[in-house]
This record gives sequence, structure tokens and C-alpha cells, in this order.
Amino acid sequence: MDNGNTTADFILLGLLNHTSAHQVLFGIILVIFLTSVAGNALMIVLIHQDPRLHTPMYFLLSQLSLMDLILVSTIVPKMATGYLTGKKSISWVGCGSQIFIYLTVGGGECFLLAAMSYDRYVAVCHPLRYPVLMSWPLCLRMTLVSLLLGAADGLMQAVATLSFPFCGRHEIDHFFCEAPTLLRLACANSSTFEFLMYTCCVLMLLLPFSLILTSYALILTAVLRMPSTDARRKACATCSSHLAVVGLFYGAAVFLYMRPQSYRTAGHDKVVSVFYTIITPMANPLIYSLRNSEVKSALRKYMAHCY
Repeated sequence: MDNGNTTADFILLGLLNHTSAHQVLFGIILVIFLTSVAGNALMIVLIHQDPRLHTPMYFLLSQLSLMDLILVSTIVPKMATGYLTGKKSISWVGCGSQIFIYLTVGGGECFLLAAMSYDRYVAVCHPLRYPVLMSWPLCLRMTLVSLLLGAADGLMQAVATLSFPFCGRHEIDHFFCEAPTLLRLACANSSTFEFLMYTCCVLMLLLPFSLILTSYALILTAVLRMPSTDARRKACATCSSHLAVVGLFYGAAVFLYMRPQSYRTAGHDKVVSVFYTIITPMANPLIYSLRNSEVKSALRKYMAHCY
């Protein structure tokens, strides 16, 4: 048996090989990545420059775009470099950094989406008190707390995972460093830590998701009591973009992290991870831009100013 080693580089086996079909898939992923970067960067610029978008809702949306931008930029460039150059190694520090950033941003998005659902609850159920209940200091605190909770989870998992000795050829059957996949290489018994990690992931998903469900249950109750059809339609339109984003994010995250270990395979994990780390960050700005008249108006104004 190989001796445990905690310092040697790891090898990311990646997502694709060099067949014609996979080369086409690589091109598609690259286009999605560039669309995601451009879309999220543009959303941040629009919200920063247009005074009409200087509201708590759009501030939280800009933070979501920033997190998506960081997430996709942490994963795809390394994957693309390894595919194009054949250099698939990643250092111990690089692997730990990927785990930390990925979990910080992913965990932060869980709680940020809960904060955004509270914002929609206040807007629909308490519109006259909106400036008080959704003040700027509260927005900043919610954003900071979201990041700190994500960072705490990321730091704990990165440090604990990399503290194990690893055996064999250090080949990670994934396209980025992820704690559960990395633990398959551990020489020591990691079952206790895997159980704690699974419990932590479930709590990180279910706690904010329960807040989102509560917010939308109260919103639905308020909408059903509205006498005007137009008021109901406007309230539903206000929440539809956020609901679509929540569905994309939590659908992939629940499938990826809340399945028992016995039901997980490397192939399924890779496919769902592509959706979670590459496709969803591209879809979020598209959903908000296509379904939001204020964002579309700001985009037209920005394009007219540029050209």
C-alpha cells in the first residue's frame, strides 16, 4: 500500500476526453462560461450605474451576480486549462482554495436567496413599511452574514478534508476539487467526518430553504386576499424571477448534496456539478433580465449610452 501523503499535487481527471463529441461539448461549456461572465458582470454594472436600480432588491441581486461570477471563475478556467494543455495537476493549496471558495460562495448564495425572499415578502405584504423593514444597513448585514456563514463552512471543510492523509496516485475523478470526491482518496477512515459534512450540507440547505418557503407562504396568503386581479398579477410578477432562480439553485443543490453516499456516482456528480457551477450562474442574469422591465430598460439605456 502507498504511504499517505498530504503535500503532493492532485490530478483532476476532468469532465471530458478528446473525442469529437466531447470537443463540441467543451466548446458549448466555454460559450456558457463566457455568457455567464458577461451576463453577471453586466448585471453588476447596470445596477451600479442606473439610479433606478439603487434599491435593496437590486443590491441583493448584484451580490448574487458577484457570487455567481466568482463561482464560475473559480471552476471553469482551471478545467479549461487542463483540457487544452493536458496539465491536469492542481496543488494542495490550489485544491484547498477551490474547496473554500466554492463552499463560501455556494453557502453564501443559500442564505442570500433567503434574504431576497424576505425582501419580496416585505415588498408584497408590507409595501408602506418597505423603507424601514428593508433598510440599507440591514441589506449590508444580511449580505455580510451570508458570506461569513458560507466562509465558515468552506474553511471548516477545506481544512478538515486536507488534514487527511491521501494514498495512491492522487487522482480526483472530477473537474474541480470537491470535498466528498477528495475524501475517496483518503487513507484514514473518514466516515465520521463525512457524516458531519453531510449533516452540515443538509442544514446549510434546509435552514435558508425553510425561510424561503415561509416567506412565499405568507406572500401567497397575501396575494389571495388581494381584491384586484392587476394587483395579484403585479405581485406574482415581482416574485417570479426569484422563484425561478431558487428552483434552479436548490434543485441542483439538493440532488447533489442530500443524496445518501450509496446513491452517488462520479458520473452523476459531474453532470449535476456542471449544472450547478456553470449553467445556473449563466441562467440567473438571463432570468432577471428577460423577466424584469426595469432591468431591460436599464440595459437599453446603457446600450444607447455606449453606442
